[in-house]
Amino acid sequence: MLTCYYQAMLDKSPDDLADLYTIDAVHEFPFSSPGFPPSFEGREAVRAGYRAAWGASPVQVEEVRRVAAYETADPEVIVAEHVVVGTLPTKATTFTVPGLLILHVRNGLITRVRDYMDGLGVASARK
Repeated sequence: MLTCYYQAMLDKSPDDLADLYTIDAVHEFPFSSPGFPPSFEGREAVRAGYRAAWGASPVQVEEVRRVAAYETADPEVIVAEHVVVGTLPTKATTFTVPGLLILHVRNGLITRVRDYMDGLGVASARK
């Protein structure tokens, strides 16, 4: 699951990402940035939201470094730490943004994600 999730990020593919979700999945951003919604409700909202966000962003994800994945007492929950390494073509600079995902997975599909990303770090890199 994580391999496909991270590959969708690398490819900036909202379709590949959304296809990992159940129809009624929820993707939450507890640390949302100004102008970004606190959540996407449903697979098609995930698809549309990431299509808009990735389509509007000049950021290119170069690498997703896996820091750790943790087993939990609940077999349907995955906790994963990562660092996204990206570039801005306009600046020709590299930046890193730490993140943490809590994924709830049932029958091979994501039912819920809590996505803790350093949105201010991304915004700072874009300045």
